[in-house]
Amino acid sequence: MKTPLPKLAAARDPWLELQRFTAARIALGRAGGSQRTATLLDFRAAHAQARDAVHAPFAATALLAALDSTGLTGLLLNSAVTDRTSYLRRPDLGRILASTARQTLTDLTTAPGYVPPDIVLIVSDGLAAQAAENHALPTLIPLVGELRAAGWSLGPICVVPFARVKIQDEIGTLLGARYSLMLLGERPGLSAPDSLGAYFTARPAAGCTDADRNCVSNIRPAGFRPPLAARKLAWLLNTSRQTGQSGVALKDTQPDEHLATT
Repeated sequence: MKTPLPKLAAARDPWLELQRFTAARIALGRAGGSQRTATLLDFRAAHAQARDAVHAPFAATALLAALDSTGLTGLLLNSAVTDRTSYLRRPDLGRILASTARQTLTDLTTAPGYVPPDIVLIVSDGLAAQAAENHALPTLIPLVGELRAAGWSLGPICVVPFARVKIQDEIGTLLGARYSLMLLGERPGLSAPDSLGAYFTARPAAGCTDADRNCVSNIRPAGFRPPLAARKLAWLLNTSRQTGQSGVALKDTQPDEHLATT
């Protein structure tokens, strides 16, 4: 009579240990040859959240009121886009200002006593309105404090619905600013429907390309937390002012301990 073989214990998936380090979908398991029902439902829910984020309306006036309540001066401008459908189908229109907004900035700069600022800060909904609504102000407040402490002069904070990153060049040029920095909602992912991105350019002009910009992305409480992102942006901007460079020519050499918080 043959001795029965001992039952082998089910091997634990080593990827399970990595789940605590990332929001990525790893070690999801399976049911036969298919995904588990819970995994499929979670994916569909995340996809629905991402779609909703893209199409959500932007509460621009509420953001302006919040800026005003903190003592920051806001200015509402419009891109050449008039609705969400056009924004998604015509990226080119989101890169330029409407004629009325262009005239608003022209009137501002031709007023007596106008002095071009060192930097203009811009906020847009981009592809995730909730990112701008929830994380722009917690990023702007410490960033403005850091910049003012370093001697930067600031223009009005421009709130521009339906804008693309490129619009910062036109705004910066019209205001005569040495730098333009834009915060806008990034394209939603399946684990981050509320991610805010920050882009800045030295000497903004029509000929600037993405190679002339620096980007700090994934700004949100579960990613690059707004106060830390503000600190990083201030460091990059101050370094750029010292070197005269931005974009691919500006390297992030800041030691990690300068981002440490209690």
